[in-house]
Amino acid sequence: MRTFSIVWVGAFVLAILVGCSANPYSKTNRDHKKQAREFARELKAFPQQHLDDTLINYGPYPVGTTNFSLRKPNYVILHHTAQNSVEHTLNTFTLPRTSVSSHYVIGKDGDIYQMLNDYYRGWHAGAGKWGNNTDLNSSSIGIELDNNGFEPFAELQMESLLELLKVLKERHSIPTANFIGHSDIAPSRKVDPNPTFPWGRLAEEGFGYWYDEIEANPKVVGDSIVPSEAIREIEIAGNEIHQGGSASDSIHLTIDPKLALRVIGYDVSDLDAAIKAFKLHFIQKDINSELTDEDLKILYNLYLKYL
Repeated sequence: MRTFSIVWVGAFVLAILVGCSANPYSKTNRDHKKQAREFARELKAFPQQHLDDTLINYGPYPVGTTNFSLRKPNYVILHHTAQNSVEHTLNTFTLPRTSVSSHYVIGKDGDIYQMLNDYYRGWHAGAGKWGNNTDLNSSSIGIELDNNGFEPFAELQMESLLELLKVLKERHSIPTANFIGHSDIAPSRKVDPNPTFPWGRLAEEGFGYWYDEIEANPKVVGDSIVPSEAIREIEIAGNEIHQGGSASDSIHLTIDPKLALRVIGYDVSDLDAAIKAFKLHFIQKDINSELTDEDLKILYNLYLKYL
């Protein structure tokens, strides 16, 4: 009996050692847990207990509210890794000197690596803007897709992404419009995910918007802001179309590309870059700063969805 116990204990210890040695990220996992514990200690510090706040005129006693929660992610930002393998990316995100991270990484085989708790602030978005939000890292979840930046995205990878997006949307009540790409928030700096990314497929599942087929020929009015009366005319015309009305090629719907892009969310301080980012996401061909008649139809249609 004693011999059996010794053998069993030895096998158990060996299994633990093998399990630990099988994970090449055991050391960085320990570093992750250590940093998480440090944040936990900081979060558990009761209000008014920061002794270095000597310049603050606190009241006579501390009062902690009972109404609070963790940060709420409100966006999902999709990236391609622009690296040669998922292992390369995992290694990059575990090196302190890189100062870059993401909440999830998805390999070509569909394996999902969650590298950061959803409620932590990842370092994936960098400098960028969407609408009036200039700190996307603080309000978003980053997902990196193993892709060199030029190749199509693998089917197993897309299936896993859709399952993950479904979970994240339900868990955090993320609005449909808030599933966007890195190039959308940083149009002059980033071009990911690449033009082969199936944004239309995601929109069919409720992750982001896509355009409808509308028989209308928008008329460009330049870069100036369209008066509110003209915007109302656009809305009325759009509603008539959606309610079953017809719009022949002779009907011109007034549209200001700069305004439309801004309504969708793009930073239009560099209009050419914003147009390229829009075309990368929604047109996915001829990625330049020129808007064709067909591009304008699509822009108009999306403008109505984002109003």
